Amino acid sequence: MRLGLALGYWGRGPSADHVPLVQEAERLGYDSVWTAESWGSDAFTPLTWIAARTSRIKLGTAVAQMAARSPTTTAMHALTLDHLSGGRAMLGLGLSGPQVVEGWYGRPFPKSPLTATREYVDVIRQVLRREGPVEVDGRYHPLPYDGPDGTGIGKALKPITHPLRADLPVLLGAEGPKNIAQTTRIADGWLPLYWSPSRTDVYEASLTDVPEGFLIAPMARARVCDDVAEGLLPVKAMLGFYIGGMGHARRNFHADLMARMGYEEEARRIQRLFLDGRREEAVLAVPDSFADEISLVGPRERIAERLESWRKGPVTDLLVLAPDPHTLRVLAELNS
Repeated sequence: MRLGLALGYWGRGPSADHVPLVQEAERLGYDSVWTAESWGSDAFTPLTWIAARTSRIKLGTAVAQMAARSPTTTAMHALTLDHLSGGRAMLGLGLSGPQVVEGWYGRPFPKSPLTATREYVDVIRQVLRREGPVEVDGRYHPLPYDGPDGTGIGKALKPITHPLRADLPVLLGAEGPKNIAQTTRIADGWLPLYWSPSRTDVYEASLTDVPEGFLIAPMARARVCDDVAEGLLPVKAMLGFYIGGMGHARRNFHADLMARMGYEEEARRIQRLFLDGRREEAVLAVPDSFADEISLVGPRERIAERLESWRKGPVTDLLVLAPDPHTLRVLAELNS
């Protein structure tokens, strides 16, 4: 199981600690570093900055939002980063949810997310292969565009720039069972939002036909500390925000996932509290047991024991949200 460093997205501004942290991760043998985006900083620009200050570590988006860019634009970002970094780019994509897609990007959330994702990946694959002009007779991403409000003179094009790698890895941040199953067919890897080594049966049906070399790369917050309860507070804060606030009361993919993982009553309570403006109570309502099983928190000996359960399962890459170099070093030593 390889280790990756997950940086997430910026809060109010960039962190001065990120580049030194990535450089330390590279020195320790971490395989990859990953950035994200929501409705603030983008996922690609920080990776370009990091690429110029590192030499080996792979550079992934986890995730870049599909609604933020047309698929050809995303392919341009990926192939450009791949060239500039000497073939280190990894493209992780996600649909996001209706509130962000419609509220921030100003476009309709697809009625058929599976079809929209499949078309998006198809376009990117065609750009990277560069075998001919990109053409898709699609519902969501038709190329050339042939809608009633178009001119009718759009031309199918082949990228001017020759991509460095036709097989640049494409991973998907899928959550629903059908979406995960499709991911194993059209992508090179899957980026689970929550992964519990003790509940792999939640995904078993969706992962029955995983091809050889398929990547499974969940994120987990990690922190070496003496007080487990205190160390879990950032995990609970993240869960409270995602389950309570990253979605509508009628449609919240994160809350639905927590429910499928055996915490339906707790997930709905967190939603109600958060949407009622009782955010601190929502965070405290996150069960310690759930926060604990999807993270690696506590003294070194405890993390060592729990890390073994991650290594025994199908996870190929563990992407750690680690706040300090000490935690990075401990995980590298335990995973060696």
